[in-house]
Amino acid sequence: QVQLAESGGGLVQAGGSLRLSCAATGRTFTPRAMAWFRQSPGKEREFVAAIMWSGGHTHYTDSVKGRFTIARDKAKTTGYLQMNSLRPEDTAVYYCAADSRIIVSSLRNGENYDYWGQGTQVTVSS
Repeated sequence: QVQLAESGGGLVQAGGSLRLSCAATGRTFTPRAMAWFRQSPGKEREFVAAIMWSGGHTHYTDSVKGRFTIARDKAKTTGYLQMNSLRPEDTAVYYCAADSRIIVSSLRNGENYDYWGQGTQVTVSS
């Protein structure tokens, strides 16, 4: 069994920064990709960013390009989401997701991920 444990959420003022972490634990697990999604009240879950585990290629939704950076530490099987220049509209519960078979064309669809974290709240005040 694989578990994903997120950490790093919190309350920050607009313009501030936060770094989220997502550690994979349990049986030996090598993701093919890890991603971050977010969901705010009354809205559907939204793709934020993804990283291909082997080559490190990254993908972002347009609204976070230039502000957020996704990264991974292979040795620790941990992913990160560095969030800078945060805006009130970034407020949401952030979830990490991982899968061992996903392909690039499917990265932005949460239904294609087998493993999910419990979520961490990010609140950006204006």
